[in-house]
Amino acid sequence: MSKSLVSLVMRGSQNVSEEKRIAVLRAASELGYRPNEHARALAQGRTRTVGVLISNLRNPFFAEVIEGLQEELGASRYRTLLGTGARDARRELGATEAMLERGVEGMVLLSPEIPAEEMTSLARKSPTVIVGRDMQESTLDCVVNDDFSGAEMVVEHLAGLGHERIAHVSGGSGAGAVARRKGYEQAMQRLGLDSRVVYGEYTDEGGYWGTRQLLGAEPRPTAIFAANDFAAMGTFVAIDEAGLSVPEDVSVVGYDNTYLAELALVSLTSVDQPRRDMGALAVRLLLERIESGRTEPRREVLKPRLIRRSTSAPPR
Repeated sequence: MSKSLVSLVMRGSQNVSEEKRIAVLRAASELGYRPNEHARALAQGRTRTVGVLISNLRNPFFAEVIEGLQEELGASRYRTLLGTGARDARRELGATEAMLERGVEGMVLLSPEIPAEEMTSLARKSPTVIVGRDMQESTLDCVVNDDFSGAEMVVEHLAGLGHERIAHVSGGSGAGAVARRKGYEQAMQRLGLDSRVVYGEYTDEGGYWGTRQLLGAEPRPTAIFAANDFAAMGTFVAIDEAGLSVPEDVSVVGYDNTYLAELALVSLTSVDQPRRDMGALAVRLLLERIESGRTEPRREVLKPRLIRRSTSAPPR
C-alpha cells in the first residue's frame, strides 16, 4: 500500500476506488492511525482554526453563543481555540496575541473590553468578528442585538403593570450597557417617569451591590431592571437580605434570557437575545472573510423579545 494512496484516501480524494478506500481505512483502524493535523497544516499553510475570545467564563450567555458558533462550524473542518481575558482589556489582548501566535485563521470576540482601535489593529492581522458589542462606524464586522429597544421593552412592560418607581442597575462599561441604559432612560422620560440608575456590572456582585444601594434609599423602587440575568441573580440576594420578596415587594427583570432565567426556582422575566443565532451568524461572517475575501464591513442587528415570567407583577 503506497504512501500516495494513503494520502489520497485521508484527504478524501474522489480519485480512489471504493475497494482501495475501504482497504486503507480498515488498515488505518487496525493500526490506530490518526492523521497528523499539525503536519497537514504546515504543508497546506493553513491551520483551519478559529480563535474565540470569551469576556467572562462565568456568564452563561457566552456558553450559549458558543453553542451556536460550534454548530455552524460543524459542517466545516474548522476547529475552535478558546481564550479569555476575565473582562480585562490587557489580558484580552494577551489572549488574542496568543491565538495569533498559534496561527488562527480568524477570530470571534465575544463582548470584548479591548479598545476599538486595538481591535482594528487585530483585524489587520486576522479576520475578526465582534459579537455583543456594537461597532458602528468601524471597518469590523459585528453581530449585536438591539439593546436600546430591548431596554425600552422592559420599561414598557413594568409600566404597563402599574410600576412608576422603576430603577436600573447598569452594566457599567460592559458591551451594550450604555445602549440599555439609554433605552431605559428614554422610555422612562417618554412615560413621564423619573429615572434612577445606579452603576453596576454584568456580574452577580454588580447586581448585588447596585441593588443594595437602591434599597438603602427612599423611596424604594417597586421594580428593578438588572443589566443582565447574571446581575439579576445578585439582585435577588440583595432583596432577600433586605427582608423583601420578589415580585410581591420588588419586581425584577433581567436581560439575555439565559438558562438561569428559565430555571423553575428563578423564573426570571428577561429580554431574549437570540444567542445561538448570534454565534452562527458570526461564523458565517468570518468564513466569508476567510474563504471569499470579503472586505467591506457588515453590521448585523438582531431583534430582542421580552419573555414574561413570574418575577414581574403589579406593585402592591
